[in-house]
Amino acid sequence: MEQSGLRELENRCIQEQPPQCTAACPIHVDVRAFAARMKLGQWAEAWKVLQKTMPLPGVLARICDAPCRENCKRGEAGAPVNIGHLERACARLAPQGGQRILPLPAKGKHVAVVGSGLSSLTVAWDLARKGYGVTVFESGEKPGGNLLNIPDSLLPRNVLESETAVLTSLGVVFRTGENTANPAFPVDILGEFAALYLGLDSPGEVAWDLEPDDDGRPKVQPLAQTTSLAGVFAGGRDSRTKPLSPVWQAAEGRWAATSIDRYIQKVSPTAGREKDGPYRSRLHTSLEGVTPLPETVMSDPGSGYSDIEAREEAGRCLQCQCLECVKVCTYLESFGSYPKRYAREIYNNESIVMGTRKANKLINSCSLCGLCEEVCPEDFAMQDLCLETRRSMVRQGKMPPSAHEFALQDMDYSNGDRFFLNRNQPATDSSTYLFFPGCQLSASSPGHVRQAYSYLTSACAGGVGLLLMCCGAPALWAGREEAFQAVLERLREQWKLLGDPTIITACSTCLKVFREHLSEVQVVSLWEIMREKGGRFPQVAGNLPKRLALHDPCTTRHEKTVQQSVRALLSDLGVEVEELPLSGARTECCGFGGLMQNANPELAREVIIRRAGLSATPSAAYCAMCRDSLAAVGKPALHVLDLLFPAGEENPADRKRPGWSERRENRARLKNSLLVEVWGERGLAMDEGNKIKLIIPEDVREVLDNRRILIEDIQQVVAHAEKTGTRLFHPQTGHFKASFKPMNVTFWVEYSLDGGEYIIHNAYSHRMEVVGGQGNEA
Repeated sequence: MEQSGLRELENRCIQEQPPQCTAACPIHVDVRAFAARMKLGQWAEAWKVLQKTMPLPGVLARICDAPCRENCKRGEAGAPVNIGHLERACARLAPQGGQRILPLPAKGKHVAVVGSGLSSLTVAWDLARKGYGVTVFESGEKPGGNLLNIPDSLLPRNVLESETAVLTSLGVVFRTGENTANPAFPVDILGEFAALYLGLDSPGEVAWDLEPDDDGRPKVQPLAQTTSLAGVFAGGRDSRTKPLSPVWQAAEGRWAATSIDRYIQKVSPTAGREKDGPYRSRLHTSLEGVTPLPETVMSDPGSGYSDIEAREEAGRCLQCQCLECVKVCTYLESFGSYPKRYAREIYNNESIVMGTRKANKLINSCSLCGLCEEVCPEDFAMQDLCLETRRSMVRQGKMPPSAHEFALQDMDYSNGDRFFLNRNQPATDSSTYLFFPGCQLSASSPGHVRQAYSYLTSACAGGVGLLLMCCGAPALWAGREEAFQAVLERLREQWKLLGDPTIITACSTCLKVFREHLSEVQVVSLWEIMREKGGRFPQVAGNLPKRLALHDPCTTRHEKTVQQSVRALLSDLGVEVEELPLSGARTECCGFGGLMQNANPELAREVIIRRAGLSATPSAAYCAMCRDSLAAVGKPALHVLDLLFPAGEENPADRKRPGWSERRENRARLKNSLLVEVWGERGLAMDEGNKIKLIIPEDVREVLDNRRILIEDIQQVVAHAEKTGTRLFHPQTGHFKASFKPMNVTFWVEYSLDGGEYIIHNAYSHRMEVVGGQGNEA
């Protein structure tokens, strides 16, 4: 990924955008962090938040008029948070002490500040911290300007004196009793100072030779705070606020200080300052599920919030953030952050030349389902980032082979002789339709494939062919572009051999692959065909549930017609559909998509456990892997075909998920049965290795399945050990241990003999290379 692409992606994630209140604040106080600490009664920590942003916090926190409140998101669900009174409460409740300020090294430049109102003191505060020498000229006997007119009950004099003392400690010089209204005054001092600030919030008229505005006051360029005289800046009397807003006065002083600093350094006074003042944040905060709450009532308005009242009022803050994608995605949540940061991690991971790539698991764990993009206000597509990065890693040889190897081998099996089959309907020479059941339905429930094909041959005129193979989704998800294109080309060839028929898919993933990557192919889902053609489907049998929580496959996210067809079929069967909280366009992945189950099986299990727990009602799915994933965590789950073609089982909702070995066997048996029963041809013979009889206890079988170790892998190890005698014997247990490396992985098996059968006790695999010894000997 190029840096420009990274920047564009990062910009689309709005999680780090400030809340609307902070963006609307002229000086951008971190209201969210402040309220969070006030809620916990952490007065000192809350005060530090204000000190971080506010100039003269002891003053401004007590008199701030809080224009941010008009933009408080809580105002859309109750009253907005009373942030001004919370700031006053914090100033009263927080332990007071001298604020430690570490100014930058002295720059050797001096600035004059005329007046000592809030804007002028802010200029002095900011510039002194930046290392400038500052002299404040005040016509009165004490510094403070209009601040001295504020009642002591709101702004105690000792507080104002304490804050001006901080300025003095920073080297600010106060010269009081100056005749600043004298026209000769600016001429006298401009030669002494690098720049001058004129505080328009100070009392008294200014008779300076400055270009006036329409009201006769000095004309000031907003934000830059420049005047008609070079080197002279002004502010503190913003015409947009009547009466004068204290926080606006402080803000104009702050903007002027920035402009003065830039003026002295001879750089642009305006470049890159688009967000210096109030602006509209892009942050999106959902109010779904938020209960409206009124403002906390003060028991004594004259004194302000008590500590308990302050905590209650701060607790109404929504702590605005987006995280819409993280809220609905276990994958994004599990890695502890959000897409903007993930994009940076992935970029850094891909850029590593030597060393550990710590983001590999993050990249390969995404299910590529697209839910994040669906819920994101800015359409951030985490799946696109992860998939493109997988492709890049494959091209550069950086993709760990273990991440997706098992799924790719399973794809190769489905496209090999044991499963691949392409035929026209018996007694026909061409096909108007071509049924493509997919490898996973064939692996999970081969009987349904036979029943669905029988239905289609009777319901659809013109001949219905059959094509058994994998659509190539594992290669697509793994970022293996060449392998995926090879599968597509073979699909294209087989489709053309049957005369370009309309393809009917039972699998929504296959449907998506065809529509997105084989645009020349006309494709329709089995559910649309069944809804269109109809048929004598039975009412739901008495042993089956009449109400089902319907799980939409994530690959039907934008297939509204498919989703509606399934619901219509269920309605025709007399089934009441319970809609899950996330369904339709916002459905969740079952954990199989994107090869999550291969790269991160623990996370995939968390994903489906959460999905299964959304309803106590038995589930229905129209994707074989979705149904099997639900069943694997103990959720009663039906495939829609269980209802359309009941097989007389006691309760198919209790059918267990077939293991990986059984899934391969089911595909092979399906092909053989179709060849024999439908086309009258001879089936394929079993491999010699499969003649080895194994006894595998149920708990061991589960271990093998979790470790992606197939029965045929076990058979090869045992056959090799028995043939060569390369095995270890444990005299106390009577068990043998043997290893064999048929391909890239070494398998170890612990077994014992029982007559002519082999009892399997354990097995594991690894990719380590053992140097020395005699090759594969155990």
